[in-house]
Amino acid sequence: MDLIEQTREYVSEILADEPSTHDMSHIERVEDVCMRIREKEGGDEQVLRLAALLHDVGIMKEHQQGGDHAQYSAEIAQEFLTVAGADKDLIEHVTACIRSHRFSSGLEAQTLEAKILQDADRIDALGAVGIFRSLMSMGALRAMRSTIGTVKERSMNAYKEDPLEGFYEYMNNKPFKILGRLNTGTAREIARERLKLMHVYLNALQEETCYIK
Repeated sequence: MDLIEQTREYVSEILADEPSTHDMSHIERVEDVCMRIREKEGGDEQVLRLAALLHDVGIMKEHQQGGDHAQYSAEIAQEFLTVAGADKDLIEHVTACIRSHRFSSGLEAQTLEAKILQDADRIDALGAVGIFRSLMSMGALRAMRSTIGTVKERSMNAYKEDPLEGFYEYMNNKPFKILGRLNTGTAREIARERLKLMHVYLNALQEETCYIK
């Protein structure tokens, strides 16, 4: 088994019970978008695939302990790739991409591959899948608070008494700011198309609920 497929299998096992929206389907969508961006922007395919596959592998630890899953993911990736016999330079490049991928961290990507990973991860918060993920995530976070007491300070909108208020707050704090925080022209093209649908949906939701912001 080559390193990419070995990594895919490893991550699939870890995320098998992931309760929110950082599951394997998210991982593979991010991988696919990385490849789509790479077709026009360039970048090392192996670095991108490994970074995409491993970028959220620490999310289960975050659910259990709090903290930053990007940092956890980089640490887990380093250990996994070292045991797998990967080259030191490859490991350093992949883990650097992972550390800077998270939207809320505000970290600047230092390499083309890190920029592409940032873009691909952010694009998965847009469009129809972005709406689906945001609502599913809010439900999962509320459920985790009531069952195991986990509260994520970076996602406080999820705990609003009025879920609609929390959803509008999320939309304004993340998806509608993503376009201005993308690195590549290819990603911005994809984002503009996805944002059109999000605006249509939000306008319809406001009309149907008579929600006044």
